[in-house]
Amino acid sequence: MSKSPNAFRSISEAAEEVGVPQHVLRFWEGKLDFIQPVKRAGGRRFYRPEDIRILQDVRRLLHDEGMTIKGVERLYKDSKGKLVGPAAAVSAAPEAAHTPVAVSSSVRTELTALLGRIEAAQQRLAQALGK
Repeated sequence: MSKSPNAFRSISEAAEEVGVPQHVLRFWEGKLDFIQPVKRAGGRRFYRPEDIRILQDVRRLLHDEGMTIKGVERLYKDSKGKLVGPAAAVSAAPEAAHTPVAVSSSVRTELTALLGRIEAAQQRLAQALGK
């Protein structure tokens, strides 16, 4: 018998649902002050459905989109509690992929740095291939 979608999840259930080990959830909780599971007697953590959604967004931003912990923290603060990264904004509206998207200066700085690293990698690859 599976749990109701609205039921609280233990840390092992949350880790499985998010797709990361339990120690990663504890690490994120220590680094990101907006991750606040309910703690019961003995310090046991229980995650609400909204906690799971936040953790899934954090995982996407860190693992899929390559953001840093500090970047996720800034994004959360800059967007007043929403974790929508640049890729999510574009994928949500593919027809607007060439339309400029308003981003915070911290996200713009991260994207500029990432673009610089990509361009440097392209140059190294072109040199290695003799182009």
